[in-house]
Order: sequence, then C-alpha cells, then structure tokens
Amino acid sequence: MFETLSDRFDGIFKRLRNQSRLTETEVDEVLREIRVALLEADVNVGVVRTLQARIRERCVGVDLTGPLTSSQLVIKAVNDALTEALGGETLSISYASKPPTVVLMAGLQGAGKTTNSAKLARWFRAQGRNPLLVGADLQRPAAVEQLRTLAGQVGVPMFSADTDPVSVARAAIDEARRTGRDVVIVDTAGRLSIDAELMEQVRQISQAVQPDYTFLVIDAMTGQDAVTVAENFHAALELDGVILTKLDGDARGGAALSVKEVVGCPIAFASTGEKLEDFDQFHPDRLAGRILGMGDVLTLIEKAEDAFEADEAEAAAQRLMEGTFTLDDFLDQMQAIKKMGKLSSIVGMLPGIPKEVRDVEIGDKEVGRIEAIIRSMTAGERAEPDLIDTSRRQRIAHGSGTQPTEVAQLLAQFAQMRKMMQQMGQGTIRKMKKKSPKKKGKGGGRTTPKGTPQVAAKPYMLPGLDPLAAQLEQAGIDLPELR
Repeated sequence: MFETLSDRFDGIFKRLRNQSRLTETEVDEVLREIRVALLEADVNVGVVRTLQARIRERCVGVDLTGPLTSSQLVIKAVNDALTEALGGETLSISYASKPPTVVLMAGLQGAGKTTNSAKLARWFRAQGRNPLLVGADLQRPAAVEQLRTLAGQVGVPMFSADTDPVSVARAAIDEARRTGRDVVIVDTAGRLSIDAELMEQVRQISQAVQPDYTFLVIDAMTGQDAVTVAENFHAALELDGVILTKLDGDARGGAALSVKEVVGCPIAFASTGEKLEDFDQFHPDRLAGRILGMGDVLTLIEKAEDAFEADEAEAAAQRLMEGTFTLDDFLDQMQAIKKMGKLSSIVGMLPGIPKEVRDVEIGDKEVGRIEAIIRSMTAGERAEPDLIDTSRRQRIAHGSGTQPTEVAQLLAQFAQMRKMMQQMGQGTIRKMKKKSPKKKGKGGGRTTPKGTPQVAAKPYMLPGLDPLAAQLEQAGIDLPELR
C-alpha cells in the first residue's frame, strides 16, 4: 500500500546534502517535497500541515554532532512524526473486571465487519481468551450463516436468534455468562451509506450491551472517505479504535495516516490479507519504519515464532549442520515460511532492502513449483537424493509438470547447500573447541586442518527464479554468493 510513498521518501532522503547543520531554507525545501509526497498519498491536508510543523520543529537549527548526517536527522524527524500521526503507541487491550468484555463492531456494508469479527475472535483466542461471536446483523441475507461458518473455522461458538438485533445482542451477554465466555464480539449490520436508521440501531445495541470497546471497521481502499465515515461514527458512538482492512491493497495509504489525527481514535487492528490469520494489532512505529524503508524486524520475528515450532526448528538446524538435512526437512521449512505470508511482504519487512528488490514480484507459484518437484519424489528419494538418476528425474519431472533440467538443478543446489552448511557446522565446532579452556598437562597436536573448508563461490538460485535474477542483474544489484 505504501510503496509509492516509500519511493518518494527514499528519493527525498538521497538528495539531502550531508552538512553539519540544516538551515531553515534547506528544511523548507525538504518539507515542500514531503508535502507533495503526502498529498499524493491521499493524506488529509490538515494532517499534512501538522506533520510539516512537527518535522520542522525537529530539524531547524539542530547542530549535528558525531556521525549523524542531515539525511539521518530528517529521516528520524519524519519517522517520529509519522509514528505520532499513526497513533504513537500500540493500543493496549484491557479486560473487564467482571466478564464478559464486550466488543461492538460497526461500519458500512462491504467494509468486512463479519470477516474481521471472526479474525478478532481468533486473535482473542490466541491471547488465551474464550470469545463468543454474536450475529446481530439480521439485515443482510446470509450474514448470520457467514459468521457461523467463520466461527467454525476459528473454533469459536456463535450465537444468534430470529428476533431483532437489540434483543440478540442483549441475550448474547446472558449466554456468554452462562457458558463462561469472557469476550463477546457483536457483529452489527452495515449500510451502503450513513443514515439515521443505521445510527439509531447501532446506538440502541450499544446502550443494550454497554461495550468495553467499540471498533469501526474501515476499508483502507476508500481513501479520505474512510476518514469522513470514521468522524460520523465517532460522533454517534464514541469509538475506541479503528480496524483497518485491506492494508495490503493498492490504495495510497492516506486513510491510515489521517484517521488518528482527524478522528482522534487510534487504529487498533489491521487486516493485511484475506486469510483469517492475516490480522494483528496495529503498531504505529513499525508501519512508520516500513514506510521509510527501514523494515519491520519485530513483526517478522513474531511471524517466524508463530510459523516455526521451536523444537522442530532446532532439530532441523541440527540436521542441517550435520549434513543429514533431507528434502522432507526442506519441504517442512518451506511450508512454515508460507505460513508467514506472501514472500513479497516478508521481503518488505527486511531492513536495508533496495527499492529494486522490493519492487520485484516474487510469486508463490515459484515456491509451489519446487514443492511439486519434491512431492513427486518417493519417500526414499527425498531421504537419499543421490538415488535419483536420469530415469527417475524424468518421472519426477512428468509428475510435477516441470522439466528434467529443473529437477536436476534443484537436486544440485540442495546438495550444494547441504554440503556448505555441513562445512559451516564443522567449522563452528572447531572454533568452539579452540576457544574452550585447555587442560593442564601434555596435550596432543592439531587433529583437524586449520581453517574452514571453502566452497567455490556460486550464486544460489532456486528453479524458476531465474527471471528474478535477471531483473536484479539489470538493476545493477549483485546476487549474494554462498561461500
């Protein structure tokens, strides 16, 4: 969503001169470019003026000492201003002293209230809570059935009744207390536009259940209209937070940067995909870092912790260092990486990635091709790739819809990777032995050759990713070499 804004900021920072002091004229010139970049990103005009004032205050007349350059000073000022505009800090969810904690979901039709109600229930469940989903949207056909289906997918009970929305919401609180559910998420009806009937119904539901949190679900693709919607709902319901959907879309991101400053309520959660697991708390500092191309290592670590089982990952790493890593292990690791999300989004979280690399489309179908090759092998072939001869390669290629040369390429690169990792593991063990305290008395001589064996430098590629290598080479970016 923020690729265009990130590219504009990147160009602005590169043009800054590394002087020991930023004059007011130089700051004004930078601020003009930042203003244009933010307006092009569909950020609210008032928010742009506020951001400019904050950046100016942090830059004008500041003496630069040590290794800090003017470019780094401006980057820090912009990062701080963006973080503040996005909410400053992550919204902390507290729970009612007397359960259940009630969450009311509001929004326009098509914004994704029902889906995000299920996503929110899944998030609460991951926090160790026992949520109950409530289908109070009796207006839209099949809305209750949709919520019931989603509730089954996330393993959460669902409550509804053929009465009226207010009665359903009120009865759901009694049901939650009876069944020991400590969180109640009420999915309300939406409309194509804001009207008096919608507001009155939502107000009545709110009065009936007295929610601890009222979240407004906003489609980030609607741009500045999303801010107007949030203002109207906030005036009627006193919102506690916003759930921003489709944050992975092609919109310019102005709604995300404007809603907190204009409406006054923070972005509580963000939906970054269609899957139920593509949902988490909104972290203003992390998004600001990603906009400025500084990556998002913390989110990447959290996704890795969710995707990889600690014991299994440790065992796989041990086998990799010992040289007993099999294609089955490799397939398991690829499956875990896919759980972390799209490869392009994972690359975007890495700090220091050049623009040319971030803009390259890394398709999941290339990973799927590798999986197809491995799955077309027998269990014995995956455990002992050396068994695969010409006829077996042809059979595997036919079964996976690939060419025998692609199968041979994967096997060769897997053997190279396994050999390299084994040598690295042996080198690590030797270094550990060398650093360990020596016992007194007569000792023997060296039992292993000095140094770590070297593998000839060779770019490591996966089958089907040759177009990616070509694009990077044309962009003047050298591929990393495995040694």
